[in-house]
Amino acid sequence: MPSIIVESNQESNYPLFPSSLLDYPYPSGRRVMMGQRGAVATSQPLATLAGMEMLMSGGNAVDAAVAMAIALTVVEPTSNGIGGDAFALVWDEKLHGLNASGKSPQSLPVEAFTGMNNVPETGWLPVTVPGAVSAWRKLWERWGKLPFEQLFAPAIRYAQEGFPVSPVTAQAWKRAERIYLPLTRTEFQPFKEVFFPGNRAPEAGEVWRSELHGRTLRAIASTGGETFYQGEIAQQIANFAADTGGFLTIDDFTTHQPEWVEPICTDYRGLTVWEIPPNGQGIAALIALNILEGFDIAKYKRESIESYHLQIEAMKLAFADTHRYIADSRFMEMPVEHLLNKDYAAERRNLITENVIPLAEHGIPKGGTVYLAAADGELMVSFIQSNYMGFGSGILVPNTGIALHNRGVGFTLEEGHPNQIAGGKRPFHTIIPGFLTKDGKPLGPFGVMGGSMQPQGHLQVIVNMLDYGMNPQAALDAPRWHFVSGKRVLLEEAVSHNIAQELTERGHEIRVSKDVGLFGKGQIIFRQGKVFFAASEPRADGIALAY
Repeated sequence: MPSIIVESNQESNYPLFPSSLLDYPYPSGRRVMMGQRGAVATSQPLATLAGMEMLMSGGNAVDAAVAMAIALTVVEPTSNGIGGDAFALVWDEKLHGLNASGKSPQSLPVEAFTGMNNVPETGWLPVTVPGAVSAWRKLWERWGKLPFEQLFAPAIRYAQEGFPVSPVTAQAWKRAERIYLPLTRTEFQPFKEVFFPGNRAPEAGEVWRSELHGRTLRAIASTGGETFYQGEIAQQIANFAADTGGFLTIDDFTTHQPEWVEPICTDYRGLTVWEIPPNGQGIAALIALNILEGFDIAKYKRESIESYHLQIEAMKLAFADTHRYIADSRFMEMPVEHLLNKDYAAERRNLITENVIPLAEHGIPKGGTVYLAAADGELMVSFIQSNYMGFGSGILVPNTGIALHNRGVGFTLEEGHPNQIAGGKRPFHTIIPGFLTKDGKPLGPFGVMGGSMQPQGHLQVIVNMLDYGMNPQAALDAPRWHFVSGKRVLLEEAVSHNIAQELTERGHEIRVSKDVGLFGKGQIIFRQGKVFFAASEPRADGIALAY
């Protein structure tokens, strides 16, 4: 009789205990997915399948991540597109960071913003050079195994043959009607014709296709992305800008280059949390974790007033510093290491009391996005791309299907601020990929998309896992809070009425919201021993798969 071998998985790189895989304290229709060869997770099932298709074809985690990113431009256009930006963290014996955000037009006239309080959300003024395509190419050049064109195959198939619009995406599309349908100027008409045929958003389950999108992806694939920055597509974008009052030129595209950057980190409860350095806001999560580290938050129940209050106040202080100091790294006046100093965190921590901080001020330290994750036996990828606010600017380049983002809204018009708008400059960015390691070994990628919710989501997921011992899926399932500004805080419906009442009594201005889109959408893939544990956000349409 053949012997039966049961292989132990006792090697543990992070605090995921076997018993926690049976513990789902919050309502969830999902469970942790497990496999030994690889895992993928996105906010849209067809995109996740695109990643698995690459893995099953002999590709690696980078091939899978890029294929999923490309597919998401088609199947979740309400959050990202070919005309957006991207960032990535890749583990390959060490952690590598890629900043593929684009700069504002070099000839951007600052006087165009005279009399404005903020950069407008639609039109040409907030459009910066899109960097997502350059991220796909750069990652593939360094790590890809499969032919570049193969990574586009699922996305092209979805674009040309069509796909049924998933429910959460349909809701976001419907909400976008009130933003984009009233736009009447000439430059907005191509966008409305592609994304709102018949002057309406497609409904859940309705098949939507974009031949233009498929044709453009095919051109990008066949030229290795060169057409987007050096060739015909770049010229089409520049020509449309010139014809309709935009400022992007062919020179803005030819000079664009993604940059390899050193990730930034902090230690929290014995693990190292990694983020992309500025111009992204990942540092806000790290500052908040540094502040929170000084509290024994685990002694309070997860669903307790103390746990919610301490997390909110730590995040509030972190945002105050982030909004004052973070900008394009070439223009920052405050060094990152000063903001992440543990002694400075202790000073900020002393500002937290039992009552709300009415308006958090920055300190003075001394000395509508899609997130995806992929992993195999050697590589692990944390990747995020976005058109920023939903579809972005409302500008679509005719005959391309490319909707341009409105990332320039991240600039401030405040005179003398390091993030003040100017030509040839990267704006403050909301999208941030995350990663966890322990003792120099990779645990895996994680992320929560959603504007200013992103560092807040990072904080809450990390606290759920490291302070409360939740498995990755439970950490995503747990009800969330969302600090807005001042004393205003949003709570999900699942947060108990008692906690909402007690937060109000402490001075928070609480509103309970039914809109799950306000609380982020995340994915997690961690590795323990030889096993991958993958989880996907219940607030989105997506799935995690492992094999």
